[in-house]
Amino acid sequence: MISIAFFNNKGGVGKTSLVYHCAWMFTELGFSVLAVDLDPQSNLSIMALDEERLEALWPDDDHPKTLHGAIAPLFGGTGDVRPAHIEPLSEGLGLLVGDLALSRIEDDLSTEWPRCLEGRERAFRVTTAFWRVIHEAATRHQADVVLIDVGPNLGAINRAALVASSHVVVPVAPDLFSLQGLKNLGPTLRQWRATWEQALPKAASALGPLPQGEMTPIGYVLMQHAERLGRPTKAYEKWQGRLPAAYRESVLGKASSGCETPDPNLIHRIKHYRSLMPMAMEARKPMFKLTAADGAIGAHQSNVQQCQSDFTALVHAIVERAGIERGAN
Repeated sequence: MISIAFFNNKGGVGKTSLVYHCAWMFTELGFSVLAVDLDPQSNLSIMALDEERLEALWPDDDHPKTLHGAIAPLFGGTGDVRPAHIEPLSEGLGLLVGDLALSRIEDDLSTEWPRCLEGRERAFRVTTAFWRVIHEAATRHQADVVLIDVGPNLGAINRAALVASSHVVVPVAPDLFSLQGLKNLGPTLRQWRATWEQALPKAASALGPLPQGEMTPIGYVLMQHAERLGRPTKAYEKWQGRLPAAYRESVLGKASSGCETPDPNLIHRIKHYRSLMPMAMEARKPMFKLTAADGAIGAHQSNVQQCQSDFTALVHAIVERAGIERGAN
């Protein structure tokens, strides 16, 4: 199962919008996709679904059709994980719906993580709960790829989400905060991977298949870069120039000397489509599918075409870097 987490511990870079648009573009290119909302803020679910549907999925009492509903028996001590509801967004595109209640399991995930190194069965069951739910749903959905949206932090929920991920894409903005974020994210990612590698051999065979937790970085996406006359503005260009070395050193753990130009770790640039996003949110569709009926007329239409081109190129690059194949599920 190829599962890609879009991960950055700095918020406000457009990560959720990136996951949403990539999920739709994958389906446009003929792939079957499962999108997974593992951010307790549930922004991906809010972006994808209207208020009426969200109200039905988030009733006042239990939420059986959300991701939390699928793992609740395990964390409530009444059983193990159960099959998750897959919310259809389009043909070939399904969503595992997020839930604010996911924040309740953070302490349990944190407590059980070090116990994996002791080989404790429940520790492995808790740590791999997301993976087991996602794996079953992806198999049922016949997904070619799983795209996982996570919150902007280095907490226990994200650690379990990364254990469930074979690959990682890092969305970054060309600013000081993204640069500092990379310096925190990279070493933490490597530490999580190393700890899981140590723990896996201690898991009992009775547990069955477990995630390998590769968390392989396949590059970064430069988000919201500003342009003037087709070129990055000076303020953005300054930070953009520092990102290649920061990514190479912090995320890959390699020396920054001799960085290639263009940077091979830069997957693609996505500019800030400020005028299109409000229309897309209103229409409940990706920006590159907006039509004149949605208000995309005149200059907006050329932006829609540019957005289509940007995300087509981005997804093609992700497909190549992660080795994703149609019908390989």
